[in-house]
Amino acid sequence: MINAAAGRLYVVATPIGNLGDLSARARETLQSCSVIAAEDTRHSGVLLKHFGIQTPQLSLHEHNEQQRAAEIIERLRQGASVALVSDAGTPAISDPGFDLVRAVAAAGFEIVAIPGPCAAIAALSIGGVPTDRFCFEGFLPARGAARRKRLSLLAGETRTLVLYEAPHRVRETLEDCAQVFGGGRNATVAREITKLHEQTYRGPLSELAAIAQADADFGRGEIVLLIAGAPEAEPDAVADGRGAALDRVLRVLLAELPLKQAARLAAQITEARDNEAYKRALRLKAESASH
Repeated sequence: MINAAAGRLYVVATPIGNLGDLSARARETLQSCSVIAAEDTRHSGVLLKHFGIQTPQLSLHEHNEQQRAAEIIERLRQGASVALVSDAGTPAISDPGFDLVRAVAAAGFEIVAIPGPCAAIAALSIGGVPTDRFCFEGFLPARGAARRKRLSLLAGETRTLVLYEAPHRVRETLEDCAQVFGGGRNATVAREITKLHEQTYRGPLSELAAIAQADADFGRGEIVLLIAGAPEAEPDAVADGRGAALDRVLRVLLAELPLKQAARLAAQITEARDNEAYKRALRLKAESASH
């Protein structure tokens, strides 16, 4: 049950680059609330100063969020209104805030969304890949082996994948994506969205990986990577029992051969489609790695 007499937590989206994207409602909320819980008070201080907002701040980041949650809940009990902001975009979306929101909800206080910029949604709107169904993955593992393992588990995902990536890792990530998903899979890289040097690259993963190696600007700034989903699985390979036979052949070949070669030979042996054999090989490889 929500305590109507107590304070509220406002989750406020802030610009991801262009300060003009701060909504009038967000500005009013930041101006009128009792305190602003900010990921980095120095960073948010620049935004507040630009708009002449003098509301006091307190820091809330990944290292102190649980501790701050108790303090903020006490403020709410006393009737204070608290605004939550991250350095850019919507709090709790690959940014601090989830633990606070969950704790405040469990304590029975009202939580109000002040929507606005989000890099993932902005990239989807201009990316040119399917947007009817998508899967937000946030940041992939930083280490190569762990990243490739995670990508293998995602290889059969039919929804568009939405990833965030650090600029110094985007070249390696694109190469890994091309290797795991196939170089022909369509993708989009949106860089520095809403900022002065915003750029959008669209094309097959192999082409984007090549551009990333050749273009020095490619690995600079904030990056969103969109990858079109895998084709829907062919139903006939399983329906007539060939799926089990294909898996048996693949398990034998994968123990001795690289994945692509094993998939190609398995398709020839079982008369399965090449893309079906490749997808099932990826799935078996991922299942084997997870055990």
